[in-house]
Amino acid sequence: MGSILTLIAAPGTALDPDIIARIRHMIGGSPEDTLSPGEAVAIGTPAAPDLAAVRAALENRPIDAVATPAASRRKRLLIADMDSTIVAEETLDELAAHAGLKEQIAAITRRSMNGEIDFATALRERVAMLKGLRLEALEATWRGIGITPGARELVATMRAHGAATALVSGGFTFFTSRVAERLGFEMHLANTLLDDGVALTGRVVEPIVDRDRKRGALVSLARAKRLDRSETLAVGDGANDLDMLREAGLGIAFHAKRIVTDAVPASILYADLRALLFIQGYRVSEFSGAG
Repeated sequence: MGSILTLIAAPGTALDPDIIARIRHMIGGSPEDTLSPGEAVAIGTPAAPDLAAVRAALENRPIDAVATPAASRRKRLLIADMDSTIVAEETLDELAAHAGLKEQIAAITRRSMNGEIDFATALRERVAMLKGLRLEALEATWRGIGITPGARELVATMRAHGAATALVSGGFTFFTSRVAERLGFEMHLANTLLDDGVALTGRVVEPIVDRDRKRGALVSLARAKRLDRSETLAVGDGANDLDMLREAGLGIAFHAKRIVTDAVPASILYADLRALLFIQGYRVSEFSGAG
């Protein structure tokens, strides 16, 4: 088979055998391969299916549909964005709450993630607004950050099967270092906030980790690992992830902004991060890191 269509149901939703049969008949697919009963199936097809037609046939059910080539399904490098991807929050917005500026800074974040303003310019502007914020606010922010469901299984399972894993963020090393340690990412890249030992100075170390540096990190890591582009997987949600997602062998827009879902064929709108494992053909019995 030339292509694989993976269907993944949102948490709390079950895949209906009738809808699976309907989709399989529509695309001329082979009998479904159950990856997780009631949650995820893979259907082989001779050619890439029409995803718009598949999604129309799903009739707004909370089920994701992703088509990938049958070859090289399991990737050997994972590069993941952090904010609103591996963690549930935008860490800069949460940090701004401790300065009483969350709504003001979150508005700039939204415009940046939607591609309306330059990322680096927006980051400098937001960080400058935090000048004088005491360093204790960083630790307090970290205590309120939640890991996205499925993130632990995604990283642990790919590492258990020999893949390299990297966290690449336009956020800050204070947070990426802690997320990387908690989840088992082998490496992380992010911006460094400057401080005077007591409070933030309102500046970051240059150059800023922007969309170009995210893409560059993927290219450099793939080269260092002697991997073909087809062996790489990237996931993110914002405009600053677009170049990285396009560069990867498989780029996945995860609960992403419209500018990203319009540009990237593979989108997860409903499921959690375990979907990235199902898309690679992993069965739930192969997952590591649960709990």
